[in-house]
Amino acid sequence: MPPHDRPHLVRPAGRPAQLILPAPRSLQAPLWRSIAAFRIASLAYAAILLGLRRDAYLHWGLAWAVLAAMTVWTVAATFFYAARQRRGWPLLAADLAVTIAALLSTEFVQKPEYIKAGLMPVTATWLAGPALAWSVAAGVRAGAIAAILTGTGVVLLRHLRVSQILPSTDLDGPVILLMAAMLAGYIAKLAASAEQAIQRAAEIEAASRERERIARTIHDSVLQVLAMVQRRGAEIGGQAAEIGRLAGEQEVALRTLITAADEPLPGGELDLSSELSREAGTFISVITPATPVLLNEKTVCETTAAVREAIDNVRRHCGESARAWVLVDDEGAEVSVTIRDDGPGIPAGRLTEAAAEGRLGISHAITGRLRDIGGTADISSTPGAGTEVKLRVPR
Repeated sequence: MPPHDRPHLVRPAGRPAQLILPAPRSLQAPLWRSIAAFRIASLAYAAILLGLRRDAYLHWGLAWAVLAAMTVWTVAATFFYAARQRRGWPLLAADLAVTIAALLSTEFVQKPEYIKAGLMPVTATWLAGPALAWSVAAGVRAGAIAAILTGTGVVLLRHLRVSQILPSTDLDGPVILLMAAMLAGYIAKLAASAEQAIQRAAEIEAASRERERIARTIHDSVLQVLAMVQRRGAEIGGQAAEIGRLAGEQEVALRTLITAADEPLPGGELDLSSELSREAGTFISVITPATPVLLNEKTVCETTAAVREAIDNVRRHCGESARAWVLVDDEGAEVSVTIRDDGPGIPAGRLTEAAAEGRLGISHAITGRLRDIGGTADISSTPGAGTEVKLRVPR
C-alpha cells in the first residue's frame, strides 16, 4: 500500500494531532467503466450492422436517427453514471425507458420479414446496458427485472404467439441477457462487501496505530512513575508501602488496558478473557487462553461479576496481601473459570452458617448468578490450604 493510502497522523501548528484515514476505495468503479466501454463498443457494432444491412430497413435514414439518439444517450448515461450520487432510480428508469423505446423503434424502421426472421434489432447488443447498470446499482433482483423487461421487448418484436415462443430461438438472447445481468449483480455485491471490508481494515489499522502511539506515551511517563512509586514505597515501608502497593496494582491494570486486543467482535458478544484481565493486580494473576473467549454479553457480564465477588471475598477474609489466581479455560461446549487463593481456607460448615445469617455473597452473588445463566458454581476449601471456586458456563 503506498504511503499516502495508509492511515497517518498530521500535527497542525498549535493544534492537537489528527489521525487521517485514506479515502475509501470504490471497487465498483471498474464495473461502471466496463459498462461504459460496453455501451460504446455496442454502439459501434450497431452502426456497423446498420451500414451493412441497408436492404433490411424500410426507413434507413430514420434508423440512423435512432442510432444518433442512442449515441447522445450513451454519452449522457456515461456522464451521469460516473457520479455515485446520481445513480438513483430516476436515472435507472430513464436508461431503461430510452433503451426499450430504441428497441421498439425497430418495428417502424426495419422490414417486417427481417424482423420475423430474427434479424438483430437496430439497437443490436446495446440494449443490454440498462440491465447491467441495474444489476451493479441495485443488485441481482433489479438486474433480473431490467433484463426481463428488455427481453420482453425483444420477444414482442417477433409477433409470436405464446405457443411459438418456447420452441423458437427468440428466447436465447433474453435468457443470456438475464444470466449476464444476474452475474453482474453478484459481482457487484462481492465488490461492495470487499469495499466495506477494506474500509473496516483501514479503520482498525488506524485505531491500532493510535493505540500504539498512546501506549508508548503512557509507557514513557505514567507507567514509569507508578513503577517508581511502588519501588520507593516498598523501600520506605509503613503507609508508603501501602501507597506503593496501590500504585503497583494500577500499573498492572493500566498495562492490561493498553495491551488489550482491539479486534472487532461479533454483535452481541464480548471477550471474557479481556473483561477478566482488567481484574489483574499485584496480588491477582489472571491466566487466559491466547485467543478470545467469546460469549454472549449477558453471560460475560454475569460471570465477570461472580469472579469479582470471589476476589472481594479473598480480600475481605484473607487480607489485602493474599494472592489469588484466576484461570480461564475454553473447553469448547463450555467455559470454566477457576479462582484459587492461598488464604487459610473456609472452616467446615461456615458457608451454611453464612447463608442462615443472611450473608448471601456466595449463595446469591456467585452461585445465583451462574444458575441464572445456566451455569454452575462449585466451591471447595480445605482449612490451611486455601479456597477454590470453579465456575462453569455453557456456550
